[in-house]
Amino acid sequence: MGAQGLGIRERMSRTATATKVGLFTVVLVVAGTMIYRFVNKGGSDDGYVVYAIVDDAVGISKLSQVRTAGIPIGRVQSIRLHKGKARIDIRVKDDVELFEDASVAKSSGNLLGEYFLKVAQGTEGRRKLKDGDQIMVIVKSATTDDVLQDVSKIAKKIELVASALADSIGSEEGKAQLAETLANLAEVTRALNETVRENRGAIRSILSTVERVSVRGEPEVQRILENVRVTTEEIRTLVAGVQGGEAGASGEVRGMIEKIDRASSSLERTLANLEKASDRLEAGEGTLGRLSNDEKLINEVEGVAQSVNSLLGGINRLKTIVVLRGDYQFRTSTVKTFVELRLQPREDKYYSIELINDPRGLTRIEQVDVDTTNPNDPPTYREIRSVTTNDFRFSLMFAQRFGPLVGRFGIKESTGGAGLDLLLLDDAFELRQDLFGFGETAQPRWRVSLGYAFVNRLSLLWGVDDILSFDRRDYFVGLQLKFNDEDIKTMLPFVPSP
Repeated sequence: MGAQGLGIRERMSRTATATKVGLFTVVLVVAGTMIYRFVNKGGSDDGYVVYAIVDDAVGISKLSQVRTAGIPIGRVQSIRLHKGKARIDIRVKDDVELFEDASVAKSSGNLLGEYFLKVAQGTEGRRKLKDGDQIMVIVKSATTDDVLQDVSKIAKKIELVASALADSIGSEEGKAQLAETLANLAEVTRALNETVRENRGAIRSILSTVERVSVRGEPEVQRILENVRVTTEEIRTLVAGVQGGEAGASGEVRGMIEKIDRASSSLERTLANLEKASDRLEAGEGTLGRLSNDEKLINEVEGVAQSVNSLLGGINRLKTIVVLRGDYQFRTSTVKTFVELRLQPREDKYYSIELINDPRGLTRIEQVDVDTTNPNDPPTYREIRSVTTNDFRFSLMFAQRFGPLVGRFGIKESTGGAGLDLLLLDDAFELRQDLFGFGETAQPRWRVSLGYAFVNRLSLLWGVDDILSFDRRDYFVGLQLKFNDEDIKTMLPFVPSP
């Protein structure tokens, strides 16, 4: 009876475990499908496909948006090389019509070099494009590299202007020419004043003649000349008042003279400051002076510009891949989660930063020397202790790809480790091996997992953890979601560096 009861309990335990695994798998599949539909925006296969041949496809990636008037009308289905140029296949929604004179252009999404395709539908009434047709009209647009080159050209022209200014004003000959020009201006002003004084009588005669003509002229002319006469009388009154010492007129004239005097003093100070500035520029003082005379400083400025150009180019090529993974471990009936960020500057290598929540915790081996007065123990002995904490584990690894193989090396789950992956079927099939935990236990920890992407970005995983240890060996099944998050790339230039 006791054996029968024990057998029934074991069968009930296995049934309960199987039920838990089934429920967990259903929940994971449903959650993964919902996450996949949320992440994979517009990734359906509905619509028709057209293509365009362009000279440059930098910044355009698979599943990039295609817009008309700022409204998404489709996605980039694929990009491949075609006779030395880039062929871009575009999947367009069924309700969007393109005509035979439709055009496509690469448009910038931000300053970091992210682009999308902008499509003009063409003239309504002309032949409609159907599945497999080519968009013949390609509109070229300015790229970030073009803008940077224009800025570099402008900087060189400014440098030439500053150099020419230093050569013209900063030399002794330039100073002499400037002083001669000012002297000529003063001479012209004196000559003009003398001319006005010498012709006062002639002006009075002209006014008298005009008065006689106005008497004999037509009424309209008389009225015009009358206005001139009145104006002339006012001028005469003003001059007479100044000569007779009237307070109002003399005050107005004195105010005008004071304004002219202040203006001339301001001009003299301006010329003096200009001369000082030219002397400092020639001597290499100040920012402009050092920039125009110090070759080392000019080379440093050019180096900074080249560094900025290299930084922007590197960020443009960088991919930021986010990996979210959850494993259900059968023996311990626990869930282990992974959050990974891959910084991939090139197709054949990447840097992995990973945070792991492992229910096993982090185990460390400690050696402690103990002094005791217990007569049953030696006076001094050494204890080896195994300490397990619930801290999060982290990984920081460098990965290099060689064909279908990917080798990894670095820190794996807070211990030294290495890994070797095999990728097949356009990276949909993945055989992953990790060897780590050296010094954590008597034997290193060896994990093998097999994954297959049954839908885009979403993979189902099976595997064995801690193969070399019979007591700690466990089996797991899980789901993994992998996608390229462009928003993280835009934040990288603003992350503070140490």
